[in-house]
Amino acid sequence: MLYYLLYPLHGLIPGLNVFRYITFRAIGAALTAFLILLYVAPPFIAFLKRMQIGQVIRSDGPASHFSKQGVPTMGGLLILLAVTFSTLLWVELDNRYVWILLGVTLWYGGIGAYDDYRKIKKKNSAGLSGRGKIFFQVMGAAIAGAALFSVPYFDTHLSFPFLKNVRPDLGSWYMLFALLVVVGASNAVNLTDGLDGLASGPTVISGSVYLLFSYLAGHAGLASYLQIPYVQGAGEVAVFCGALVGACLGFLWYNAFPAQVFMGDVGSLSIGAALGTVAIIIKQEILLAIVGGIFVMEALSVIIQVGYFKISGGKRVFLMAPFHHHFEKKGWQEPKVVVRFWIISIVLGLVALATLKLR
Repeated sequence: MLYYLLYPLHGLIPGLNVFRYITFRAIGAALTAFLILLYVAPPFIAFLKRMQIGQVIRSDGPASHFSKQGVPTMGGLLILLAVTFSTLLWVELDNRYVWILLGVTLWYGGIGAYDDYRKIKKKNSAGLSGRGKIFFQVMGAAIAGAALFSVPYFDTHLSFPFLKNVRPDLGSWYMLFALLVVVGASNAVNLTDGLDGLASGPTVISGSVYLLFSYLAGHAGLASYLQIPYVQGAGEVAVFCGALVGACLGFLWYNAFPAQVFMGDVGSLSIGAALGTVAIIIKQEILLAIVGGIFVMEALSVIIQVGYFKISGGKRVFLMAPFHHHFEKKGWQEPKVVVRFWIISIVLGLVALATLKLR
């Protein structure tokens, strides 16, 4: 919005020329989203407390989590507000990728909000049924995939990190692959959101890495030089990523241990879906498994735990899944688990950046 209001005036006010630069607008979106969270969060948290919209804790979880019972949840609504407002304020509004991203983010946020509402209403940890949640997730991802397929120049090739000449074309099968990426990423972040700040931190790192990749993918010269797929119009995705990073940084201010508010499914489901959709748009889907390695690890730990439990007749690989609870059961304090997972996420982010030159 600011681009259309202020950039046309750059002939009269030369300083307004900065609005043509994606880098400037991405930073502006990040700062705007961050400040929105800092300003809006305190009254919103107070409102959640008055309405008794609090976290429901599983009875079979770690004993240290019982003190979290009743802590305000559904704070992900703040993230959705900040991301949506900041993106619309700083992005070029005629970019279809941005609208697809906002649509996916808000759709999955709606699924999470309804799931959170049911949990709070029933006063137990059972929200929307698993089948119901997957159904609506697949529906949203399918609509987004159809919108992407309608782009005349949409690329159905896969890109593999560290390999410059390996780009298999999935053709019509790419739609199924896209569904798996978006739905998988959404649920992986949802599983990770179990400790104070655990999901917010890696999201900031993953979003920052994808901000850079989005900018590079939308720049024909840099994409060619770095031998990554060029995606016309993908540069504006960097502005969305900036808003996501800023919003999660602001949320982390209140979500860090001891958390004053939790994001709930409304936040975690939408964040994961947003990251998955960004990865698809800029053709860095496989890279998400690296930069979002924490999310992948958490999801795999649940799959392994459930699978082994069934085939072994009740035995477990981990003391508790998702994986972060395993370390809590081993006696690690919550802040230690979170910070070490952040460290791993930073390392994985650096590995992801290294793929730009190691090909």
